[in-house]
Amino acid sequence: MDRITQSLLEDFTREHELTALDGAKRFEHFASYVAVRRHHAETFDTFEINVGGGCDTGIDAIAVIVNGSLVTDVEEFRDHFSGAGYLDVMFIFVQADRGTSFNAMKMVNFVFGVRDFFSEDPTLPRSAEVTRAVEIMKEIYDNSVKFKRGNPVCKLYYITAGRWQNDENLEARRKSLEMEIESIGIFNSVEFYCIGANIVQKFYNQTKNAICREFTFSDRTVIPEIPNVSEAYLGFIPAPTFLSIVCDENGEIIKSLFYDNVRDWQEYNEVNDEIRRTLQSVQRSQFVLMNNGVTIIARTIRLTGNRFFIEDFQVVNGCQTCHVLADQRECLDESVIIPLRLIGTQDEDVIAAIIRATNRQTEIKREQFIAVTEFAKKLEAFFLTYEGNARLYYERRTGQYDSMPIEKTRIVTPSNMIRAFAAIFLSEPHATTRNYRSLLDKVGKEIFGENHKLEPYYVAAFAAYKLEFLFRNQRLDSKFKPARYHILLVTRLLTNPAPLAPMNSHEMGRCCNDFCKILWDATKADKLFSEAVDVVNSVAKGDFERDKIRTIAFTERVISHFEGKM
Repeated sequence: MDRITQSLLEDFTREHELTALDGAKRFEHFASYVAVRRHHAETFDTFEINVGGGCDTGIDAIAVIVNGSLVTDVEEFRDHFSGAGYLDVMFIFVQADRGTSFNAMKMVNFVFGVRDFFSEDPTLPRSAEVTRAVEIMKEIYDNSVKFKRGNPVCKLYYITAGRWQNDENLEARRKSLEMEIESIGIFNSVEFYCIGANIVQKFYNQTKNAICREFTFSDRTVIPEIPNVSEAYLGFIPAPTFLSIVCDENGEIIKSLFYDNVRDWQEYNEVNDEIRRTLQSVQRSQFVLMNNGVTIIARTIRLTGNRFFIEDFQVVNGCQTCHVLADQRECLDESVIIPLRLIGTQDEDVIAAIIRATNRQTEIKREQFIAVTEFAKKLEAFFLTYEGNARLYYERRTGQYDSMPIEKTRIVTPSNMIRAFAAIFLSEPHATTRNYRSLLDKVGKEIFGENHKLEPYYVAAFAAYKLEFLFRNQRLDSKFKPARYHILLVTRLLTNPAPLAPMNSHEMGRCCNDFCKILWDATKADKLFSEAVDVVNSVAKGDFERDKIRTIAFTERVISHFEGKM
């Protein structure tokens, strides 16, 4: 392995706390991270997608991305997407080899494993991790009526520490294997990538940097000076140029750019279908007269003549317009003009105000705004008041910590925050996967309440971090993972079995501080989690089958274990 790749691997190992793994396993996680991160911008744990080991069918990682979300559990899929109007699916398979050459036989075995994954009559033995991914795949295809935008996309990555030289024999084999997967007949497209060290280095470095774009924006006017806004422009931009801003090098729309846009792509509803018809007609040049346009907020803007450079930006209004334009790119030419409002600011209050104002066309629940603005802003700042080994980072905005040299395992995503808090303080560990939508309905009320103390959220996040640390470093058997949220609940009941004080009370703050002191002490924390696992194991009687664990009945049995102590 060359020195640059080795250095990046060491950086990745440190940031993701993988020092307990051997070199081959570290490279597997590294390779799966750079491959999947190309298509999924949100923070994720590579242990959730890594399947390498015994009975892995020749595959090291499997990622299933549905409507922009990484799905790691079939119940999660059912809960999140049972009511979805459409399914936009991508399957990603990774085979990693830290050797310095590409092996034709490994390519063949890899593709055979992928074919077997989709087979109705598989021949290869499957590990629990592969079986879990197969369950998700089957559920997706059982809902194929929702493939309104086409069948799933399949991407295969064979990654080594060598250099892909475009050898004629290997390239012919790659194309042949790609066609072999296409012949299954259930994909919209198939791409088989053979990635060497230089591309791996490029991909990894891209994960550390904010998205930036350079483009020509000549038809514009300067908006007069506004407090806390460095600069702002209002103007018009040709559709092909605009798509170069919001799409990647493969022409795929970059989902992470729409994180601050509170409404996701709504598929072809009445309004979006009207946009499509306009773009497909001879009146497409009238688009500029019919569309309200797009608002982009960039934290960095540099201007040289008519050339703009923007970095760390978000599309805060115009999500529907962007998706229709990308989908209808074949119809577009320079006559299709997009109204564009470009705003440069780093002031979070200004950004929140713009998001509110530009997303009032249709009714939006106040809870949706709370989750990304007021309470989340306080939570983000509160987490940063802790130092050293107590520090966590609440990721209010996707990718905001990518460029920072921090342990990525300390980043807390909104969904993980909600799950940990609900398990520990609402006593609903069973709802964290099977009925997660019920937790989202509580945002702004029982979760992220305006007057809630911040300490419960920090302690819930830190307890979840410590538990995942124990799993990651193999100090807890992975068989307990289906009950991870019940284990979190038990840690709270062991430290304080008494009824909870109100979330806005000083008593709640004091209880959380006492809980923190235990979690911050490595010896005490290890003892606490060991006791919690023993309790859950006893209640489960050693049976951690998901359908038995993730139920309200099991939660009630866990809580009843503490009756008489509460």
